[in-house]
Amino acid sequence: MAHLLGAESLHLEYPTRVVFDSVTIGLDEGQRIGVVGRNGDGKSSLLRLLAGRLEPDGGRVTRRNGITLGMLDQADELPDESVVSHLIVGDRDDHEWAGDARVRDVIEGLVGGIPWSATVGELSGGQRRRVALAALLVGDWDIIFLDEPTNHLDVEGIAWLAQHLKRRWSTNAGGLIVVTHDRWFLDEICTDTWEVHDRIIEPFEGGYAAYILQRVERDRMAAASESKRQNLMRKELAWLRRGAPARTTKPKFRMDAAYELIENEPPPRDTVSLASMAMQRLGKDVVDIVDVTVTFDDKLVLDNVTWLIAPGERTGILGVNGAGKSTLLGLVSGEVHPTSGKVKRGKTIKIAFLTQQLAELEDIWDDRVSDVLKRQKSTYVSGGKEMTPTQLLERVGFSSAQMSTRVRELSGGQKRRLQLLLIILDEPNVLILDEPTNDLDTDMLAAIEDLLDSFAGTLLVVSHDRYLIERVTDQQYAVLDGHFRHLPRGVEQYLELRSMSLAAELSQPLKQAAPAHTSSLKGAELRNAEKEFAAAGRKIEKLQGQIGDIHLKLAEHDQSDYAGLGTMSTELGGLQSQLSDVESRWLELSELLA
Repeated sequence: MAHLLGAESLHLEYPTRVVFDSVTIGLDEGQRIGVVGRNGDGKSSLLRLLAGRLEPDGGRVTRRNGITLGMLDQADELPDESVVSHLIVGDRDDHEWAGDARVRDVIEGLVGGIPWSATVGELSGGQRRRVALAALLVGDWDIIFLDEPTNHLDVEGIAWLAQHLKRRWSTNAGGLIVVTHDRWFLDEICTDTWEVHDRIIEPFEGGYAAYILQRVERDRMAAASESKRQNLMRKELAWLRRGAPARTTKPKFRMDAAYELIENEPPPRDTVSLASMAMQRLGKDVVDIVDVTVTFDDKLVLDNVTWLIAPGERTGILGVNGAGKSTLLGLVSGEVHPTSGKVKRGKTIKIAFLTQQLAELEDIWDDRVSDVLKRQKSTYVSGGKEMTPTQLLERVGFSSAQMSTRVRELSGGQKRRLQLLLIILDEPNVLILDEPTNDLDTDMLAAIEDLLDSFAGTLLVVSHDRYLIERVTDQQYAVLDGHFRHLPRGVEQYLELRSMSLAAELSQPLKQAAPAHTSSLKGAELRNAEKEFAAAGRKIEKLQGQIGDIHLKLAEHDQSDYAGLGTMSTELGGLQSQLSDVESRWLELSELLA
């Protein structure tokens, strides 16, 4: 594979610490690299160094002549007065950009619900982020750097982005480096993983699951003294092996020793014991929501919803922003009253709600962490073991030195962990988590999940983090068009349902951008053209997916099997030809119907 860029003997330091010391690393064509590591260890600094936005204190960064590089930074740098359409497609005429399959794909996948003529100043934080990502992805780049691209994206948006990046370049072309805490996303797109830690960058083969396997093996071979960290990773590895073994089959390294470590590792949760304990704490009744409808200002939010929540139930809730997830949880907590129907709560329930606003910390903002813990009970039982509040805090990544830190001086991730721990220490028997993964790195996410594994109560989780949903809950539901629907096949089924409901709306952003004039078609001719237009949009999406699948097959196929490679290449050419024909017809129809 041809070399794209590299760093040689990189050194970077700030007045209080050294970030990188003599780091040498490189990116080759075809590589898709995920960057993981603790918050503050230098992941974003690494991207800025490689992109030339930050000068190193030593060493150098080299890039192949003529390559183009695009980067999505964590910071929002879009001018408030800029118009959405201009940021994404510039001054190009509608027919010009509408004929570009990549531009259409990006617009449909990221900004379909955003007004085309709006200014950036009118957008929410999530919409601004989507526009910035779309403005980058419509460009033609040899290398793309993404710093936390999944922030503000829902499950659908993250799935779309993964598919887009997988089919954006051919197998051995282009280069991608992405910093993200979304572990499903890392597994889905990455060929390699870089762990940033202790002033170095350590490369691993494969995505997140493979990285965990190799890390456990690394710790075993080094006889790591960090037994707590090692044991936690063993638990993570055991879950990965049981829950999604296919994710660990691609790497070529020897994994037998790693598997030996987890041969007798129990499942992450003792479901039977937890359910029994939950029944003792809650009784038979938790919350019964029966035939409930909720409307706000004559707008229907929830329609005839029934949900009988059981003791020890662990449920993940999916849905787009504004679907009614918060309203549903408000019914559970009592903050929302039904327009019709009834809500019955058990007499013994004690509900705790982890919000995104850190409201639980406001009264202790100026207190030291150690003083906060002194006000708690002296011991708690977690996972069958008696632990002090300090030990629990250490379990979620706090060092002894951080005990004397004031709450307001903690990092975002530390505040989030303290917030969750204080809620758990209050010993609720119903725990509601609303986007609990904000500001947490992958190690801390594993630690939080480990803590939740021993929670003996009812757990309800709303999150766009697919990995977390699948890891800590036993079943998933979705809020779809005002209804509450069970998903026996989990997140994958949710994405299929959403894709079906959106199929007829694929062309909506293009209609917004089209010149305002009346179609010349009338009656049956107009209806037939509209049907053909919608069908063409669905056909384009299907062909794009098939082309992406063949690119993946080509990547995994034996490169010495020239006959097999030739067959797949012929099939790929045929699909691309079909796509070109359908796109041409789609453009003709869009002009007729505009």
